Order: sequence, then structure tokens, then C-alpha cells
Amino acid sequence: MTPFAIAGVQMHVAALHSNVEAMRHRIDVLMARFPWTQMVLFSELAPFGPLDRYAQPFPNDALQQFQDDARRFGIWLIPGSMFERRDDGQVYNTSVVINPDGDIVAKYSKMFPFRPYEAGIAAGTEFCVFDVPQIGRFGLSICYDIWFPETTRQLTSQGVEVLLHPVLTGTTDRDAELAIARATAAQFQCYVFDVNGLAAGGVGRSLVVDPAATVLHQAAGQEDMFPIEVDLDQVRRQRETGIKGLGQVLKSFRDRDVDFPVYDRASGSDAYLHTLGPLETPRQGSARGLKASDPRTALGYEEWPEVSPHNFSVFQGKTGSE
Repeated sequence: MTPFAIAGVQMHVAALHSNVEAMRHRIDVLMARFPWTQMVLFSELAPFGPLDRYAQPFPNDALQQFQDDARRFGIWLIPGSMFERRDDGQVYNTSVVINPDGDIVAKYSKMFPFRPYEAGIAAGTEFCVFDVPQIGRFGLSICYDIWFPETTRQLTSQGVEVLLHPVLTGTTDRDAELAIARATAAQFQCYVFDVNGLAAGGVGRSLVVDPAATVLHQAAGQEDMFPIEVDLDQVRRQRETGIKGLGQVLKSFRDRDVDFPVYDRASGSDAYLHTLGPLETPRQGSARGLKASDPRTALGYEEWPEVSPHNFSVFQGKTGSE
């Protein structure tokens, strides 16, 4: 057994003022209650909330404080993410990994900003993989990234055994996201730590899933801190023998007989995707995507005509090509 204790912190996040001191207070409480914790993970945009007007340059004072906390308690610390303003003026949604010596050992910028709603946020292009010595390999993705299985495919193909996934989901698609988190754990035979915030930071319902898609912890809609001891030998065993002795999905992908032309942008295999229209926020009363299935449009009418015994047969036989 290779045990390692990871704690998620689900907390209220304010939008209009810093949450850094509140986060540090929760680290103090967590380590007082559960001193065996070895890694702490907060939710997406926890330090300064969801508004990019509070974007920070890197490094900054908040990161230095979190580095001090990691060193003081001898823990790995991922303090959610924050909007990072770079020298060229672009803003990224960026997370860091701090080791028990207080050093920032990895940095990751969200690859899939939640467009069109996160307009103006630049997309990262570098994956985040880091090793905890004598324990195993970890990977980091942020919120909407998990909806694109290619992100986790890349990480697990590099040996990642635990996916750390801070999220800020305050919308009605949280059920779908939870289903995706469980499916990700099974598809890629890894642990998934999916940590959401509260208030301006989300609707909570954080989730921890093992590599057989078993839910180890499901938070509700209140503050929660949940240290879970994972066993990375379970990941290694399952990747060799399959989920419950069944599907060996990583090896099956490795030994596949097919490559996927959709990933070659010049292949034309994604022609359908180019019929879907622009990536934009829906408008009130928008009929985008409905025209082909609207029977009035299919028959060539803007509105339904009145039907009488005199025009019923004509109406019944009318087609959109007339």
C-alpha cells in the first residue's frame, strides 16, 4: 500500500474582496483537526473570486503567504487558482503547486476557459504533471478542462495517477459535471479530486472518486473539509489487471488499431463541427440550432396557416422545396 492523505476544502468564496485570509484560516483549522493531511486542494478562483478585474501578476503576496503555510505545515498545497495578468496584458486562469518546502514546483493555466462566458480569458497550452517523491504522479486540470477527455488522456498517458481538479461551478450543469468526474476516474483508472466552492465560488457538492468510479466522498451544499487517504497501489494494480479484473482501458488504448483523423485539422473529418455556428452566448428567444427541426420552417411557413377543409390537402402535401 502507498497511502497519501489529500484534503479538499469546500468553502464560501466572496466575489468582491480577497479570500486569502479565510483560506489560510481553514488551513490552520484543517491541520489542527487532521494533522496527518499531506496535500490540500482548494477550489477554482478561491483566493480572489470569479471576477477578472482582480487579476494578479505572478508572483504575488498571496502566493508568498501560501508558500509560507505549506512550509509551516510541511504539506503540498494547491490554493485553487486565480486570474493571472501577464506582462503582455493577457489574463489566464492559473493554479500553482507548492511543495512542503514552500517552493512553487509547477504552474498550470486552464486550457479551456468557459467560453463564451469567460470571454477575454486566454487559454493555456502546457500540461501540468508533477511527482510527489516516494508516492506517485499527479496531474492538474481546472473545471471545464475535464469536459474534454483529451486533457486527461494526455495526463494519464504520462503516468498521472491522481487528477486534481479545482472547479467553480455555480450553474445547473453540476450534475453533468459530477457524472463526468466519475466517468473520468473509470476511463483513465485514476483518482479524481473534484473540489468546488460555495456562494460566488459555486454550489459545492465536491466529489472524490477512486479509479473504479466508486465515490469516496460527496460533499453537500455547506462548508466541508475532507481528508481522504488514497492508495496509489490500487491505481497500479487496476491498470495492470483492469477494473475489478475487467477492462484494461489504458493498455487497450495503447494497443489500438486505429488513429483518429478528427485530430488532424487538415483531414476534413471535423467538417460537421464547422456547421455549428459561432461560439457565442445565447440570446433571448434564440432559435439557433432549431430551424432544421421546426416543422413550420421545414414546410416553408413562418407561422402556421389556418387549416380549413378547402386547404387541408394542399397544406398536408406542402414541402419546404416548394
